[in-house]
Amino acid sequence: MVEQTQTQPQTTHPPQSPPPPPSSDPPPSPPNSSSKIPFRPKKIRKLSNSNPKPPTKKPQQEPPNSTPQILPPPPPPFIPPKTLSSEGEISTALRHLRTVDPHLARIIDFHDPPSFQNFHPPFHSLTRSILYQQLAVKAGDSIYSRFLSLCGDAGVLPDSVLALTPQQLRQIGISGRKASYLHDLASKYRSGILSDSSIVILDDKSLFSMLTMVKGIGPWSVHMFMIFSLHRPDVLPVGDLGVRKGVQLLYGLEDLPKPSQMEKLCERWRPYRSVGSWYMWRLVETKGASAMGSGVGSGQEPQLFDSVNGFANLGSLFEQPRPSD
Repeated sequence: MVEQTQTQPQTTHPPQSPPPPPSSDPPPSPPNSSSKIPFRPKKIRKLSNSNPKPPTKKPQQEPPNSTPQILPPPPPPFIPPKTLSSEGEISTALRHLRTVDPHLARIIDFHDPPSFQNFHPPFHSLTRSILYQQLAVKAGDSIYSRFLSLCGDAGVLPDSVLALTPQQLRQIGISGRKASYLHDLASKYRSGILSDSSIVILDDKSLFSMLTMVKGIGPWSVHMFMIFSLHRPDVLPVGDLGVRKGVQLLYGLEDLPKPSQMEKLCERWRPYRSVGSWYMWRLVETKGASAMGSGVGSGQEPQLFDSVNGFANLGSLFEQPRPSD
C-alpha cells in the first residue's frame, strides 16, 4: 500500500512592515491629576414669569425716640394793603405819624394833607416815567404829548408801543436809548413776564425785583411808581436825595444820612413811610421859609409835584437831580 503523504496548505502571511525606528522623545508621562481643569457646573437660567411682581419695599423704620418731621405751613397769601387813595386812609396815616414821631407831627400840622389822585394803568405810568427821565418838566410834557398822538386811538398799550419804530420815536424827541427802554418794557408785557394785574397784587419786595429787570427802570423809578402810581402806603425811597435831606433837617443831623441809616431812622413811620417821605419833600421845599412854624408867605404855594405821575419837584430851594437809574 502506497503511503500517501498529505500536504497541508501553507498559509501565507502578509509581509510585515518594519518596526518604526525608536523615537528620541521621552515617553509621555502619565497624566497628573493636579493639571486637570476643574469642572464648573453650568448655571441654569431661570425664565421669569411674563408678569413679574414688583419688588416690595420694606417700610423704613424710624429710629427709636425720633419725632416725626413737621413741615412749616405755607406762607399766607399776600393781601395788598389799602392804598393811600382809599377813603380815610390818609387820615389814619396822619394820626399814626403824629403819634410815633413828634418831630414829624410839627411838619404835618404845618402843611395840608397829601392827595394821591393819579389813576393811570401801570403800563401807562411806567412808560411815562421812562419818557420823563432826565428832562425838565416842560420838555417832558412836550415829548409826552407827542408820544400820545403817535400811539393814536389805541392808547398807550404794549402792542401800540412795539408798533413804533426807533426812527418814529426819534422824530418826536425820544432818544434811541429810551426807545429801547420802552420796547423792553412792552416786550415783557407781551411775553407775560409783567402785566397790569400782576403788578397790582405783587408785594413790595417782589414788585421791586420784577420791575428792576426792565431796562431803564431802577430803584428810584420803582419807588416813585409805587408811591405815586400804585399809592402804596409803606415805601421809603432811601436813595432819593430830597427824602434824605428832609430827614437830615427833621432830626438835625450833621451829615446826610446814608440809605442804611434811613431805614433805622424812619422805622417808626411804618406802615406809612410813603406819607412820611411826602412830608420830607415838603420840608425841603419850604426850607427857606422856616418850615418849623413861620409859614411860606401869602403867595401861591410852591409846586410840589410835577406832571410825572406826581413825582416830587423840589424847586429852586434844593435842586434834586432826576436819577437816570
